[in-house]
Amino acid sequence: MYASTLLKLRDPFHGGGSAANPVAVRAGRRVQYSLGTTVETISYEESAVSTQQTVASRGPVRHVEVGEEDAGQRLDNFLKRLLANVPRSRVYRLVRRGEVRVNGRRARPELRLQLRDSVRIPPVRIEEPVPGAPARVPKALRELIAASILREDERLIVLNKPAGVAVHGGSGVSFGVIEALRALRPDESLELAHRLDRDTSGCLLIARKPSALRELHALLREGALEKGYLALVRGQWDLGHKRIDVPLATDARVGGERTVRPDARGKAAVSDFRPVQFFGKRATLVEVRLHTGRTHQIRVHAAHAGHPVAGDEKYGDAEFNASLSSLGLGRMFLHAHSIAFQWPRGGEVSASAPLPPELATVLDKLEASGRGRQTLRRQPRAKAQGRR
Repeated sequence: MYASTLLKLRDPFHGGGSAANPVAVRAGRRVQYSLGTTVETISYEESAVSTQQTVASRGPVRHVEVGEEDAGQRLDNFLKRLLANVPRSRVYRLVRRGEVRVNGRRARPELRLQLRDSVRIPPVRIEEPVPGAPARVPKALRELIAASILREDERLIVLNKPAGVAVHGGSGVSFGVIEALRALRPDESLELAHRLDRDTSGCLLIARKPSALRELHALLREGALEKGYLALVRGQWDLGHKRIDVPLATDARVGGERTVRPDARGKAAVSDFRPVQFFGKRATLVEVRLHTGRTHQIRVHAAHAGHPVAGDEKYGDAEFNASLSSLGLGRMFLHAHSIAFQWPRGGEVSASAPLPPELATVLDKLEASGRGRQTLRRQPRAKAQGRR
């Protein structure tokens, strides 16, 4: 069984540490997953979801002055907070058409607002909830997300996102993590600091203040936010510690599907891959550290290296996926196991999410087949933090 080996692994990325490896287990004893993902997916029929009753209202032109808390924020994020009940597509259309003005001038969505900037917000039809109307976000999703919080403080929530749950609604999905959190905490200004693919589980950051969101985005741009992933890939990884520096380009959506491909004309994308455990020539467990955060980056880089991620239906290998499906793999084997950074004004945040039981079980079965052996010895820097 996979649970028969204790992996005390030195961290090659950070040079040591004392935290337990998220995939480590002691001989004869299975890992305890106190906050592990307990479900693989969540599904609900649209017809079963109570639709929130609304009334439409169209307000006057507003001129909003940017205060200290919002200075440095992107215009699109500023507008999405003020126009919380307006669809995202509508917000961007207002900006493109020049109906939104900053200091009397047209502006792009990515413009960073300055203290005392004046933002013109045009009349827009807003769907306002009718008092007493039922909540839109299903109770099951709200409860799942509430139970997935790893830690929080006055600036930040760290969530262990379950696989199968989108980070936000859109592309055929009505509700995601951020909608569930906003339903749970209607008096807070919550924003996603980054994103994970729907089928990827693990550490996700949600800012509780606009100032925290700006600082997190700055850390992401500077590459100062360290994110570690675990992935099971096809075949025996014989590349050792491999840095893949391959630009990625996003193809136009077809039927709502986004496809990413290696392209010299694309955006810079850099990933570090290290093998953690070999399962013969059948598969390898790897750890990945991202230096950029492009859409589908790990999945496309792994496939580009000839080792696609297990269970990846878009970039993966159908025959390999089918062989692991017979071992019980019912999702993509990609998990964001750790995250760590330093706040600009001091203070360290470090958290880890244990490997979900359904993924650990697949590793157990691979090892039981006699094809598993340990490689690296490392310990991740990020240590699980209790909720506070």
